[in-house]
Amino acid sequence: MDYLPTIKQLRYFTALEEHEHFGRAAEACFVSQSAFSVAIRELESVLDIQLVDRTRKQVTITAIGSDIATQARLVLRDAQSLVEMARHEREPLAGRLALGVIPTIAPFLLPRFMPALHEAYPRLQLYLREDMTAVLLDTLLGGELDLVLMALPYDMRHVEVMPLLRDPFRLAYRKGTKRIDPKHYSFNRLQRDSILLLKDGHCLRDHALAACKLRQQEKLSRFSANSLLTLVQMVDSDLGISYLPAMAEGSALLANTRVCTQPLDKNAYRDIGLVWRRGTGRTEEFRALGAMIQKHKPKSVASIIK
Repeated sequence: MDYLPTIKQLRYFTALEEHEHFGRAAEACFVSQSAFSVAIRELESVLDIQLVDRTRKQVTITAIGSDIATQARLVLRDAQSLVEMARHEREPLAGRLALGVIPTIAPFLLPRFMPALHEAYPRLQLYLREDMTAVLLDTLLGGELDLVLMALPYDMRHVEVMPLLRDPFRLAYRKGTKRIDPKHYSFNRLQRDSILLLKDGHCLRDHALAACKLRQQEKLSRFSANSLLTLVQMVDSDLGISYLPAMAEGSALLANTRVCTQPLDKNAYRDIGLVWRRGTGRTEEFRALGAMIQKHKPKSVASIIK
């Protein structure tokens, strides 16, 4: 049987790939630089390849070294999963859990279920990362996140999906606006550049375009927002109308604004769900977390029962 790399060697090498400096990487791993360097050379010997180009001034990871660092992170994540599987048998939702959340969900759902989650599972160490969907999914598949709370549908592979909530879209406009007649709203009556949305890359934009059937591009404003806060401020300034998730109603986002909301067609909605890597040993834990999110949902959204 071939000799295999050790967990320590893989952990040290991923640190080196991240820091690109022996001293800083050794410090991050809480070992001396000499011991760290020996471990990296031993890893190169086991694999029989050069992982690092060394000069006096800099450290450069080779092309194959970058690929191996990516795979090493997956191996380390799987090793951690072994420990977590054993821990789950003793005590579910205990220890480290890294959850990614998109910005159009985080401020509306996290405050609702987090207190109950900490009370029910006091030994859980929950790490949160807020980012756009594509970034979070890459991080999930790379092993740095355990699961992602995101909007659906979204084209994904190698994951399991637990649909949780149905979040309707609401028409958002400034009180007293002349841009629309709220009692007789019609998309076809909107003028050019009337619709304000988030910029490309935010899935809320894509879901709004699809769910609200926004097919006439000339009605979309040339200006877009990078956050819901900016989007709401633009609507509050009567620069246009928009489409907001129902879970935002009653939140701090709309407080102290003149922004009004009203229901749209019943088919205008996005779904919210949890996503994790296929094959994980923590599926039951993740489903328990999903059930807690459903239990503490806003009144404006409905649970998806499957």
